[in-house]
Amino acid sequence: MIRSVRESDVDVVVQLVHDLAAYERATQECHLTAEQLRAALFGPSPALFGHVAEADGEVVGMSLWYLSFSTWTGTHGIYLEDLFVRPEHRGSGLGRALFLALAKESADRGLGRFEWSVLDWNQPAIDFYEAMGASRVDNWYRYRLADEALAKAAARV
Repeated sequence: MIRSVRESDVDVVVQLVHDLAAYERATQECHLTAEQLRAALFGPSPALFGHVAEADGEVVGMSLWYLSFSTWTGTHGIYLEDLFVRPEHRGSGLGRALFLALAKESADRGLGRFEWSVLDWNQPAIDFYEAMGASRVDNWYRYRLADEALAKAAARV
């Protein structure tokens, strides 16, 4: 079963995010707390949204996403930040169901895009996304300012 994330799901979703970080070999980079996620999802002006996958009444997967905007098409889109299903539930169709729920969300809202990033070594995820009909965006590199680099750039103003 796929449904929108509830406030009562916050603790398990935080754990799933940390599990994803471990899978992506980046445990040391993941600092998400329940308080942060609760504020992002359920604060006065939520800018983050999510779905969970349940199996036998237990949350075993999640997707977290936010709205993006394309100035070229003049439409909003969905940017998928995280999609994760616990290893013991992979192959059950829950990842596919989470993915399709976001495609439906995009279509229902009249959004122009549904995008995400995937690590270049994560062949199972690449195969999954391509099997869903997704295509890799060529000729673009993703960049990020964070931590010390972000602070230095901000100090230049």
